[in-house]
Parts: sequence; structure tokens; C-alpha cells
Amino acid sequence: MANKTAEETTDRDIETDHTASGLEPNLAGALSYLLGPITGILFYLLEDEDEFVRFHAAQSTIVFGGLFVLSIVLSVVVTVLAFVPVVGWIFGALVGLVTTVLSLIGLVAWLFLMYKAYSGETYEVPFAAPHAHRYAEK
Repeated sequence: MANKTAEETTDRDIETDHTASGLEPNLAGALSYLLGPITGILFYLLEDEDEFVRFHAAQSTIVFGGLFVLSIVLSVVVTVLAFVPVVGWIFGALVGLVTTVLSLIGLVAWLFLMYKAYSGETYEVPFAAPHAHRYAEK
């Protein structure tokens, strides 16, 4: 492993050891994103040793848990405003557009973060990574 080129080096060298879940760290990290905060919490609770997996599990919980809460809040706002004639309908349409854009961003982020974790990289989402690092440390 000492003679690696720059292209062969990642943030984390994938090792043959397994995590507490019995999976390789890169696979466990990627699966932490599979069902958003559900698998994030699951892998966070299962994994007590591997900081790479704990980081991705915490980041998944923060990012996709936050998006889930935001979607609920927007749904409630749209539902309430639907009863206000004209202005509520216009605002509801705008919030619907914002929700669609956020859903597409969430889909791209979900695929990207799973890919990065599977590649053994620790990609840091700007607003979530500092908290995820704090939670990942034992």
C-alpha cells in the first residue's frame, strides 16, 4: 500500500476488515444513506468502532432527516394556505415548485453521497459535516 499513485489514493484506504455489522466499511457507509435517516440511525447505533461508518451514518441522519422535516413543514404550510383564495393558491404553487426542486436536489445528493461512501471517500456536506464528525467520534 505504500507505493500508491495520487489517483489510487482515497480519503480512506478500503481495508479487508469488517465493521460491527459484518460488512466492509465502504459498503456499510454507502448503506447508511440507503433509506435516509432510518438506515443512518441504524448504522450509527450498530457501529461502535469504525469512525468512517459512524460519520456517514450521522451525516445521512442529519441531511436526510433535515430534508424530511423540511418537506413536512412545507406540506403543512401548503395545506393551510390552500384555504386562502387566490394568494394561497399562488403561494402553494410556488412552494410546490420549491418542493420539486428540493426533491431533485435530494435525489442527486442521495446518489452522490452513496457513491462517495462506497468509493471510500469522506465527502462532507457543508452544514452537516461538522455535526457528523462530532457524533462520529467516540
